[in-house]
Amino acid sequence: MRSIVLLACLTLPASLVPLPLLAQKRAITFEDYIALKAVSDPQLSPDGKWVAYTVSTPSLQDNRNVSRVWVAEVATGKSRQLTGGPGSDRQPRWSPDGKTLAFISTREGGAQVWLLPIAGGDARKLSSQEEGASDPVWLPDGSGLLIVSDIKWPTSQEIDQRNGAYPTAARIWTKLFWRHWDDWRAGKRQHLFRVDVATGKATDLTPMDHDVPTIATGGDGDVAVSPNGRGLAFAMHGDSVVADNTNVDIYGMRPDGSGLRLLTTNAGADNTPRFSPNGVFFSYLSMERAGFKAERVRLMIISQSDGATSGRPVDATAGWDLSVSSYAWCPNSKCVYAVVEERGRDNIYRIDTPGYKRTRVVSSGVNTSVQVAPDNRTLAYLHQSNTQPAEVWVSGKALTHHNDSALATLDLPPLEEFGFVGALGDSVFGWSQKPPGFDPARTYPLIYLVHGGPQGAWTDSWGPRWNNQMFAARGGGFVVAEVNFHGSTGYGQKFTDAISQHWGEYPFDDVMKGLDVVARLPYVDSTRMGAAGASYGGYMILWIAGHTNRFKVLVDHDGVFNPVSMAGSTEELWFTDWEFGGPLYANRALYEKWSPLNHVSDWKTPLLVVHGQLDYRVDLSEGYQAFTAAKRMGLDAKFLYFPDEGHWVLRPRNRRIWWGTVLDWLEVHLHESAHP
Repeated sequence: MRSIVLLACLTLPASLVPLPLLAQKRAITFEDYIALKAVSDPQLSPDGKWVAYTVSTPSLQDNRNVSRVWVAEVATGKSRQLTGGPGSDRQPRWSPDGKTLAFISTREGGAQVWLLPIAGGDARKLSSQEEGASDPVWLPDGSGLLIVSDIKWPTSQEIDQRNGAYPTAARIWTKLFWRHWDDWRAGKRQHLFRVDVATGKATDLTPMDHDVPTIATGGDGDVAVSPNGRGLAFAMHGDSVVADNTNVDIYGMRPDGSGLRLLTTNAGADNTPRFSPNGVFFSYLSMERAGFKAERVRLMIISQSDGATSGRPVDATAGWDLSVSSYAWCPNSKCVYAVVEERGRDNIYRIDTPGYKRTRVVSSGVNTSVQVAPDNRTLAYLHQSNTQPAEVWVSGKALTHHNDSALATLDLPPLEEFGFVGALGDSVFGWSQKPPGFDPARTYPLIYLVHGGPQGAWTDSWGPRWNNQMFAARGGGFVVAEVNFHGSTGYGQKFTDAISQHWGEYPFDDVMKGLDVVARLPYVDSTRMGAAGASYGGYMILWIAGHTNRFKVLVDHDGVFNPVSMAGSTEELWFTDWEFGGPLYANRALYEKWSPLNHVSDWKTPLLVVHGQLDYRVDLSEGYQAFTAAKRMGLDAKFLYFPDEGHWVLRPRNRRIWWGTVLDWLEVHLHESAHP
């Protein structure tokens, strides 16, 4: 505990942390958790003196997250709120001259672009898109912005003709990929528009039967403008069928929408286009293998002139086994700063150009959304850890402090890393966390968490949904543990690849061997252990149910119960094709081999199933099947259903229900108390 107090003293202004307060640490509650601010999207001003960013506050009263745009002075750390009023405000973007801030606001007429003069004055509404606007990008001369907006496509549709004078909610579609995550896509496209600052006139630059930019296997900002304003680049899936492949490429065009041309021809997904500030280089992120969403992401750089690429792309990350998740060019075009996931952390690397020497410059915790100041060295970025929600940092120091006073009252134990020899004889790593007020003389029940993805990872991050501190703090306290099993990202591509076609094999081996390590800890009661997971983690919970009785209680959130049925109901068909060695009709044996359905006769553990109606990745029917199986086996089982949530539970009131139900379920079975 002493190390946590010292960290608080180092990162909090002394005026915010009275000495008596430091001695009154307590366990976090849901009320504490939901009141914390979510800081995101830092944007450095062109002169590097200011950072605009978004602060979101969950509201149980309004049942929504209310976002506002703030600005902080880099030199002093002084910050102030720039926007207010009805609706929410997000995605602040500085004009090239730094005098105007564009942002998206829902204050009037849905999500639209508004312009705010920094020197003073009221914001004015710029766009008036029928379906709203998002992702503003300034043109270099400040005359306009590029925005993304949904439109009805095609304009005349069969359902309109059949409805006639009697409209219905019926839908008709003839193509695959009619929905994505929690969004119905049938009958609409997203297109790239140019909006003139002077008139507000919006022009569709991509009037074609494609989503621009891509809505699947996209990157960290998929629209870019060349420094001279003569070229645009964006990521688009140009195939006629997009559900069964990941062939996203980079396309270029002139700013008036003419001259469309293909810039990349890689069979895997290419996204996140950028132009170097001096106009000499064009860059993008690329996955080499087709059909795989978790392929190693390379940073590719091409010499180019006047918006036209020339020569062959060079892999600036050649010989590296890790992936670049996002990046930003230095203003002098002599380097790139890249965010790289590495062993449970997100670090920032500097990659020199040319030569491509790599140097790690920011480490520890999770560091994302990097921005580079005019001196090419000063970085603004988001930093978070298991004990600290995201705040804006500048070159190793916290610039914003939106949650400091709230955190100062809480006992938030840090993560502890552990390792062991897992499947295939490989080194496998995990995290454990002690409960608040930890007493080494006591033993505590264990909550064992399994991550989704399946190619994902538990990182040293705050966790906006699955939060370790919230699990650890419940009741008399829980020890929390999790393993980055085979398939996890950040440990090399071979390690990530190992889960495909082996869903219930290598990862299960790792999960069980990691459990052995944690169960032997002197302060863990190995007779009172529960497990919980979401998505692939939910699949593993259902697989565990049929393969071990070591847990007293299980929680499955949006998990896959039957890969055979998922293959016909999920929207990204390339996912099941890759993970199970082809379409269902071509390789049914593997789908059946790794199906929890086939082991239901061995289920003996109490099971809570959570699922959302709008989950189009893992259909609600998967949850229905799992619950039905549990009840037919005579188990103590419960179903928590959200009609207005997708793969994640996002609405504040639903989050309250989720945490209360899940934690009560675990506490009932691990502390052996009565059902609420």
